Amino acid sequence: EANPDADRLAARLVEGLPVTGRRLELAGVSTSLIEGGEGPPIVLLHGQGASAEIMSGLIANLLDRYHVVAPDLPGLGRSVVRSGTLDGPGTVKWLHELIAKTCDRAPIVLGISLGGSIAARFAAECGNEIAKLVLIDSGSLGRFRPRPSLLLALIRFAKKPDQTRAEQFQRQVFFNAERVRAQMGDRLTAVVEYQIDRAKQPSVNGANRTLLRKVGTKRIPDDDLRRIQVPVALIWGRHDRVNPIKHAERASAKFGWPLYPIENAGHVPFVEQPAAFGAALTEILET
Repeated sequence: EANPDADRLAARLVEGLPVTGRRLELAGVSTSLIEGGEGPPIVLLHGQGASAEIMSGLIANLLDRYHVVAPDLPGLGRSVVRSGTLDGPGTVKWLHELIAKTCDRAPIVLGISLGGSIAARFAAECGNEIAKLVLIDSGSLGRFRPRPSLLLALIRFAKKPDQTRAEQFQRQVFFNAERVRAQMGDRLTAVVEYQIDRAKQPSVNGANRTLLRKVGTKRIPDDDLRRIQVPVALIWGRHDRVNPIKHAERASAKFGWPLYPIENAGHVPFVEQPAAFGAALTEILET
């Protein structure tokens, strides 16, 4: 369950941003979300082990032009699963209800990693409900075969979430973890504190494992991806060790989706290369 400590740690990450938090009951999930800004709606879906507030840098760059809706995925962050199912159909139903309750028209949906797996499934099934799909280092476009060192770091952090294991995991996720630490400084410390706090919750840990197994690591068949009728764009870290760029290159060639590779970036390009990522996203959103 959410607690005052978690609320405080989350609030610290969006301090100074003109966003408000609220809670919605969506498909059996008590969903924590933040939203702000005016304009066309854009829904941001974070990745495994993350939360809405961790995307604050990305949110800040969109608030002046869009109505930004950023939920915690079912069971992650401060969202609590009451009776919903943590699988493909369950997450599609959850996103359908989220859009219905927060967007005044078909939104742009931006999915990162596990969030991309959910967004792509949704676009294949309910494409008429969205305007555009942006997939960032998304799961489910290829076979999930990460390096053993990455899996080991993930398992170690899940078993004992602490600073040391968080840093070991960062070295797998980022192309250059030292540079990220130098760039972000205290902000990264605040992000990791919140991640550790959430990873210590058995319900969050369980939801992470289930969503990864049933959604994030499950490849979406090409026939389903071909059903997506809305414009799709891909932004990818050139050195992603989680979902290699070859998955994006293959999808781009097969479905004609434009691909924007981000140089010197791993699995989280908007954190490692915010300027290059921002330029790619602006181009996608404005065309």
